[in-house]
Order: sequence, then C-alpha cells, then structure tokens
Amino acid sequence: MTSVTTLFSPVEEDLRVLTDNLKQLVGARHPILFAAAEHLFEAGGKRLRPAIVLLISRATMPNQEITPRHRRLAEITEMIHTASLVHDDVVDEAETRRSIPTVNTSFGNRVAVLAGDFLFAQSSWYLANLDSLEVVKLLSEVIMDLAEGEIRQGLSQFDPDLSIEAYLEKSYYKTASLIANSSKAAGVLSGVSAELADRLYLYGRHLGLAFQIVDDILDFTSSSETLGKPAVADLRQGHLTAPVLYALEEKPHLEVLISRELTEPEDFEKALALIEESRGIERSRELAAHHTELAVQQLVHLPACPHRDALTQLADYVLSRLY
Repeated sequence: MTSVTTLFSPVEEDLRVLTDNLKQLVGARHPILFAAAEHLFEAGGKRLRPAIVLLISRATMPNQEITPRHRRLAEITEMIHTASLVHDDVVDEAETRRSIPTVNTSFGNRVAVLAGDFLFAQSSWYLANLDSLEVVKLLSEVIMDLAEGEIRQGLSQFDPDLSIEAYLEKSYYKTASLIANSSKAAGVLSGVSAELADRLYLYGRHLGLAFQIVDDILDFTSSSETLGKPAVADLRQGHLTAPVLYALEEKPHLEVLISRELTEPEDFEKALALIEESRGIERSRELAAHHTELAVQQLVHLPACPHRDALTQLADYVLSRLY
C-alpha cells in the first residue's frame, strides 16, 4: 500500500515549513496555548487537508512558484481542522486521538475549549488577511458547516430512521466541507476558471465523503491500537454510520436494539453481530469506491503533472486503508 509520506513527496518541503509555521502562529503568545499547539501539531497527523491544498496550488500554478497566500491557506485549513478535532474530543469526552492523550485529557476541558476557540478565531483573522472575499466566504462556510454537522449528529443519536442521504449530508458538514471548500479556494487563489474551481470543489467533496465512509467502516473492522482511539466508539454513542444504516435494511431486530439505545445487557454485542452478518460493511465499501471514482473524474481538467498524479493516487489511498 502506498504510504501518505510517499504520496505527499511532491509537497514534502511545503508540509515541513507548514508544521513549523503552525506552531509559531498558534503558540507564540501564550505558554498554555503553545503547549497545546505543540501537542496538537506533533501528534502525527497525516496533514491530509493542507497537503491537498498545496498539491492543488502547485497543479494549478504550473511552472510557477506558489504564492504566500497559497501557503497561508494550507495553514488556515489545518488550523480549522485541528480546532474542530479539539472541540469534538471535548463533546465526545474522548481520552485519546492518534494514540496520544487528547488536549482535554492533558489540559482539561476549559483549556481545550478555549484552545479550539482560539484556533477558530485565529484562522478567521488570517483568512481575512488573504484579501480574497471569495476565499473568505468559502472557508467561513466551512466553520458554519462544522457546527451544523455536530448539531445534526447530536440530534440523530440512536435514530434508526436516519437515511443514508441524511448520513452523507451530515458527513459532508463534518468532514467533506473543509476539503471541498479549501480545494476550491486553492484554485481561486491561482486564478483558475469558475468551471475548474467548481470541479476542484467536487473533487474535495467526493474525496471527503469517501474518507469519512472509510473511517466509519474502520471503526468496525480495526482495533483500538490501529485507530489510535477506542473502536466502535460511534455505535456506543448512538452515531449511526453507513455500515449500521445498511445493516438496518436487512436486520429488523437491529432496529429494536438501537431504538432502546443498546441499554439492555448484551445489546451492544448483539448489534455488532447483526452488523457483521449483514452486507452493511460491503455496501459501505461500494459507496466509498463510488465517491472516489467521482473525485478522480474531476481531475482530468488539470494539466498532467506529478501533483495531479498525487491527487489521483490519494483517492486510491483512501480506499486502500480498508485492506
């Protein structure tokens, strides 16, 4: 399986500079925030989102150096993503992420909430300083979408009537919106046509949805050690993902267990068994593959280059995480 490190080799130096800059941008003014920033940005994340921004920036600026605004957009994208993770961990009372203690575990909920708020506020300030109203609108929408997604997830806990369409919409808000809008924003900063900017948005949208679906499958098929967080956490909390929703179509008794919120002894184990017996995971894989195919279709309008190749291979990598 191709590693992320290999995939991102065309922007390896860009990502190294980005990580150094992030720690300086976030932590410069306060020791606690600096400690939290060190903790967040040394946590071994894949830098998927800023890497996509940098790859698109370079693919849409052939034979030219990308601008400081492209680099700052990549940093803003990672700041927004990290802020959302910090807040998610507080809401979910998560103790680990990427196999290390979360910010709320290390510094307490109060500091974690403030650190997330600070990251959102600081990203908004840097966003305004890009002096591009269109990019401001795109990334501001992401911050709204993240909150919308969290609210929708909270309101649909243990809801067996949740549709696949509603699940995908929630997944867009929580995961795909940032990838989609930052992909388009990178193109906007490069001055691409409106049509190509829309195709970059669709690339990010479909890739983001596939990434979330794969994550939701791995929640059932991987161990806690592999995930770096507790396995099957979503089902325990009543967040119904694609494997569960597909299983519900085949296994009527699963609806009974979920409707009573898995409160009876052995409900959780019975639910897991029903999901494993169904085609839920297989159908979820097919759904993820469908979205990666749609993502790759958008890239044919970019000039052939190593950066476009990496964006194409990234879609394959997302699916390969399942195997």
